[in-house]
Amino acid sequence: MAESVAEAIDGLDKLVVEAGTGTGKTFAYLLPALMSGRKTIISTGTKALQDQLYHRDLPLVSKAVGRPVTTALLKGRANYLCLHRIETALPPDGLHADLDAARQWRHRTSTGDRAELTEVAEDSSIWPLVTSTAENCLGKQCEFYQDCHVVKARRAAQEADLVVVNHHLLLADLAMKEEGFIEFLPGAEAIILDEAHQIPDLAAQFFGISLGSRELERLVDELRAATLPFANRQLDKCIDKVQTATQILRAESPRTEGRHELSAVIAEIRTPLADLQIALQNLLVPLGELVDASIEIDKLNEQLISVASRLSQLVSDDSWDGLRWLDVNPRSVRLNLTPLDVADTLRGLMNGGHQAWIFTSATLAIGDDFSHFADRMGLAATPGLSFPSPYALDKHGLIYLPPGLPAPSDAEHTEKMLAAVMPLLDMTSGGMFCLFTSHRALNAARKWAKRNKRRLGGRPLLIQGDAPRDDLLRRFRDHRNAVLFGTGSFWEGVDVRGQALTVVAIDKLPFASPADPLMMARLEFIRRRGGNGFSEHQLPQAALALKQGAGRLLRDQADYGVVVLCDPRITSKSYGKVFLKCLEPMQTTDSIDDVAVFLAQHEARSKTA
Repeated sequence: MAESVAEAIDGLDKLVVEAGTGTGKTFAYLLPALMSGRKTIISTGTKALQDQLYHRDLPLVSKAVGRPVTTALLKGRANYLCLHRIETALPPDGLHADLDAARQWRHRTSTGDRAELTEVAEDSSIWPLVTSTAENCLGKQCEFYQDCHVVKARRAAQEADLVVVNHHLLLADLAMKEEGFIEFLPGAEAIILDEAHQIPDLAAQFFGISLGSRELERLVDELRAATLPFANRQLDKCIDKVQTATQILRAESPRTEGRHELSAVIAEIRTPLADLQIALQNLLVPLGELVDASIEIDKLNEQLISVASRLSQLVSDDSWDGLRWLDVNPRSVRLNLTPLDVADTLRGLMNGGHQAWIFTSATLAIGDDFSHFADRMGLAATPGLSFPSPYALDKHGLIYLPPGLPAPSDAEHTEKMLAAVMPLLDMTSGGMFCLFTSHRALNAARKWAKRNKRRLGGRPLLIQGDAPRDDLLRRFRDHRNAVLFGTGSFWEGVDVRGQALTVVAIDKLPFASPADPLMMARLEFIRRRGGNGFSEHQLPQAALALKQGAGRLLRDQADYGVVVLCDPRITSKSYGKVFLKCLEPMQTTDSIDDVAVFLAQHEARSKTA
């Protein structure tokens, strides 16, 4: 893999690489990147992986190479403390302690990276008040510009040979270039994307248009604070009307959480949207008269113009080639316009300069077929290489298909799935993941566990939502024999090694809901081309998602365990073989006796070892 990456970097070519667990793919792209002498950007799927790559893997490989290479870690501006905003921040009720902690930390930190301040929760409402956005940043007119943590981080990135970013930052930069703005990431000769399977869906979001009620509420709060000294009654009334219109929009939006196609709910919110448009336009007049009063008001006026423009595009009936949808959360709503396809946009950006592009992940291909990923990325003619896991998956892993389970749509499916899975706890001293495809199933599992505590055999039960994910994982590792119920974020990016995890049970094949607007957009695009949405998109997406979930099991050379697939469609539907092919070379059985023998043999070997 390292040789292939080195050749692609040297020739400024494109390369797609699937690298199974244990391949050492991080080293396989870091080594040629460090030795190439070319300026390189490495992008990862999450900030946590970004930190791991920069603070652990990169120093290790750099030391081994022995070549002096300057490196930098660059995150989005929302991750850095803003020295101007922390001076003026007024904390909401209950957040005084968080603001005090941030103000004390500002004198200790040299980077301003909020990941350092672990005593303040990652989702604390204080962070938007003490960090900046592109819209409210004062730029060179800020009194703290020379000491700005964002400016320092970007300067370091401009000067470094190798920069580590995450996909959100990379795509934000690419989207800005698409709109004609100057890019803020350094120009690079090689761009390496790890966890590249996430890129198509993320790109669809970044190249769309979005506006949320929280953004509007924050803008209203900042407008009040900035214009307070002017005691302008007309302006205050206009701000009040924007606030009221935003509240009415939230109140009139569907009560069902989740994603709704806008055309299906527009009758309920057409009037609130129109009132909000009018309120924003009316506010522009008195606010525009104060733009020369301060840099803050000038910036807020620019934000207001942007918000009004985006709202106009979001509610327009113009034939923009995308899907309009509404995302409803307990405390907010967000309007979105998502493009049906991003392949042409990505192709244009990747072909726009003399750069090598390397895409790698453990889940990019269906068997040996990379076409699903390549088509979505605009990489039709790009070679795909596959390096399977070096672990003895055929000997250390087993797929169990419990017989007699009802269809996934059956009301009792979750209960019967758990009843079929729990006997495996008697066969292993290790821990178990139960991964669910929906929060509804997770909640049903929680209720089942309360009624059936004895079925857990006295083992600790950890359930997503009861604590932060990282805390649940730490406790799971420490217990070494726990049962964890999870969904969503536990399907990928989770690394539990050794006997702490010997069973991964999956309730259903992870087909995304066809009613999900992002899925609807893609299916509509395929339909317009005359294709088959199920076989071209829904099936490969689900197969890759299953591959991710099952990949939680074997994370080290000595690991062993069983993947339990509790969806009878694996055997009853013709497409079931696509899913099993993704999990090769693990063997498959529907006999619980085979499972007992398999686990007993490996338990005995591990004790001997």
